[in-house]
Amino acid sequence: MPCLKAVTPHHIVQAEEADLEAILELQRLAYQGEARLLNDFSIPPLMQTLEEMKEEFRSGIFLKAVDEKGKIVGSVRGTLRGDTLLIGKLMVHPEHQGNGLGSCLLQELEKNCPAPRLELFTSNKSLRNLCLYERNGYTRCVEKAVSPALTLIFLEKKPSHPASAQNPV
Repeated sequence: MPCLKAVTPHHIVQAEEADLEAILELQRLAYQGEARLLNDFSIPPLMQTLEEMKEEFRSGIFLKAVDEKGKIVGSVRGTLRGDTLLIGKLMVHPEHQGNGLGSCLLQELEKNCPAPRLELFTSNKSLRNLCLYERNGYTRCVEKAVSPALTLIFLEKKPSHPASAQNPV
């Protein structure tokens, strides 16, 4: 599905297992900023292995955003747990950030994985992420101190009219 809201054209489709190496490479690049912000380069997105990602792939859905040259420049993943879609690792290549692609990926995942409740989390220091999620209708629901230096903020969204569950994960 084309992302028309982004400044430059992108196509968002479901990722295949063959895409995982490229997504892992993008993940390691995209999460460098988060690691710098937290002053911690051992955060899970930077430490995840290809095998761990393959396991995650088997239990959920991965979407990818592809530019006009066919390069993967964004991704997001989701796993249905009960009536909640757990959204994880929304990422956009640093050169494509700030142009609406993150919102497009998030909205496409919501559309493809209808659930009565959506949940995601980010660091309390990730103000850009918090703004993005709140702009897309997510509200803060829980704060969890992981360490003296890190608090995770969980956000949720309860769509007023969740799409029909004809397209389960």
